[in-house]
Amino acid sequence: MTQERLTKATVAECALRLADAEGLDAVTIRRVAKENGVTPMALYWHFKNKDELLLGMIDYALSGVRADPEAGDPWQKRLRKVIETVVGVMRAHPSLTGLFHAVDKMQTESFTRATNDTLALLTDAGFTVEEGYWVATYLLNGCIGVVSGQPGCPPGVAAEQEPEWRRQKRVNLEALPADRFPMMIELAATYRDEPDMDRYYAFSVDLLVSGVESMAAAKR
Repeated sequence: MTQERLTKATVAECALRLADAEGLDAVTIRRVAKENGVTPMALYWHFKNKDELLLGMIDYALSGVRADPEAGDPWQKRLRKVIETVVGVMRAHPSLTGLFHAVDKMQTESFTRATNDTLALLTDAGFTVEEGYWVATYLLNGCIGVVSGQPGCPPGVAAEQEPEWRRQKRVNLEALPADRFPMMIELAATYRDEPDMDRYYAFSVDLLVSGVESMAAAKR
C-alpha cells in the first residue's frame, strides 16, 4: 500500500483487525506499518505514537454511532438504536471491550459526540445532565459486559473444539451436588447446543433499555 492510499481510517481499521486477532499488545506502530507494507515513518503522518493509534481505533470504530436529537423518533427508539450500534461494533471488534478501559475515550471526537447526543436524548427522557451521564456510563459498561460475557466458548477455542468444550462444561455442571446446586445442574442442559447469539444480544439490549425506561417512567 502506498503512502497516498494510507489514510487515518485504513490504519485504524488495520490496527483493529490486528487487535481482534492477536490482542492489544500486538498493536504497535511498527507492526501496523508492516501489515500495510510501509515504513513506520509513513504512519507518523497520522499517529505519532501508540497512544494516538489506540485513540484513533476508538474514533474510527465509533464513527457510525449517532443519537440524532433531530431525528423525530421518541427517545426510547433513539436510545435503543445507539445501544444496538455500540453492541454491533463491539461484536465486530471484540478488542474494543479492553480498549475502552485502556485509554481516555473522551479524547476522541466520535466518543465525545456520541456521549453528547446520548445526553441530549436522556434529558428528553427526564434525566438531569448529571443523571444522564450516569445512565450513559452504565449503558456503555453494560454493552462491554454483554459482549465480553457472551455465552459459548471463550476466545481462542477453535471451531472444531467447541462441541467438546460444551460437553465438558455440561459434564462439570452435572457433577455438582444436586442438593446444593439444583439450578446449576438445570443450566447444564443449555450447553448441549450452540447458543443462539442473536437471541442473546436482543435479550441483552432489551434488558439495558428496559432499566432506563423504568427509571424514566418513575421520574415522570
